[in-house]
Amino acid sequence: MGKKVVVGMSGGVDSSVTALLLKQQGYDVVGLFMKNWEDDDNSEYCSSRQDLLDAVSVADTIGIPIEAVNFAKEYKDRVFSYFLREYQAGRTPNPDILCNSEIKFKAFLDHAIGMGADVIATGHYAQVREQDGLYQLLKADDGSKDQSYFLHRLNQAQLSKSLFPLGKLLKSKVREIAEQHGLPNHAKRDSTGICFIGERPFREFLNRYLPTQPGEMMTPEGKVVGKHQGLSFYTIGQRQGLGIGGAKEATGEPWFVAAKDMSNNRLIVVQGHDHPLLLNAGLDALELHWISGHKPDITRAYAAKTRYRQQDASCRIALTAGDAAHFTFDEAQWAVTPGQSVVVYDGIICLGGGIID
Repeated sequence: MGKKVVVGMSGGVDSSVTALLLKQQGYDVVGLFMKNWEDDDNSEYCSSRQDLLDAVSVADTIGIPIEAVNFAKEYKDRVFSYFLREYQAGRTPNPDILCNSEIKFKAFLDHAIGMGADVIATGHYAQVREQDGLYQLLKADDGSKDQSYFLHRLNQAQLSKSLFPLGKLLKSKVREIAEQHGLPNHAKRDSTGICFIGERPFREFLNRYLPTQPGEMMTPEGKVVGKHQGLSFYTIGQRQGLGIGGAKEATGEPWFVAAKDMSNNRLIVVQGHDHPLLLNAGLDALELHWISGHKPDITRAYAAKTRYRQQDASCRIALTAGDAAHFTFDEAQWAVTPGQSVVVYDGIICLGGGIID
């Protein structure tokens, strides 16, 4: 085909197979490794050096050139500063979503175009389809790996320049392809943790950047059952790490974080997974972004996710002032969390979404 594609290669198996498939399809493929975090990069938790070695090894196996680029400043300015502000305000942000819209499909895309690329590609499990002059973001065929939730803030310009070759493949097939073609990272485990920062003890990491403000942990009725380390370190629906497992209460059920009383620095906890305070029939969302530019039809039902790992939930959307909306669900949703994203679908088409307020 001759088109030049710059592939974001992380050292993982998904982006490696992405590069391989595009080379097989006749593209002029160049790999680009992004280094976006420099603080404590020599620690046991950051593996960017090993990831770069893996990416270079794969590029050598495939027979493509690879370059490295440093977006640490852009990441800190556009993603990490927002991440800290949200946690300090008591919300739970999703850095992966901002990472995609600000780094992988903005800073990286701009850099790739500057290298002469016609398009970019990543190892995301999603699909793009052009219809009637508009680009649609679609779910991946592998429902267990679909990552359209994390890509819902992309716009028409970004989608028009993006390829997702893994969108029709199962993860098991991707690993199989990697092994068949002798890619050295075919069995490398998938990365988790904070986008570009990696896996690490989260509370300890956050405590380096945010002040600790301990306070009371109490029930909705006002009974103090423990102490919290700082509201920033907890999220709605959290069960682990509360330190009150031994507290004897009538139900004997596990404790969950239900709310944050920011003004009084109190963490509200309840017993039981299905406690009423953990269930919400509706939510308000801000900073709405619609991929095609068209707002949803308020007269019909859509599906939405309020967190990545959940089934689509039927809902209706009432648009309010500015770029805000109220969502009403047919069934109450569990642990709706301010700062996270609500993402809207029409079948397999991802329409966009907003930040839960």
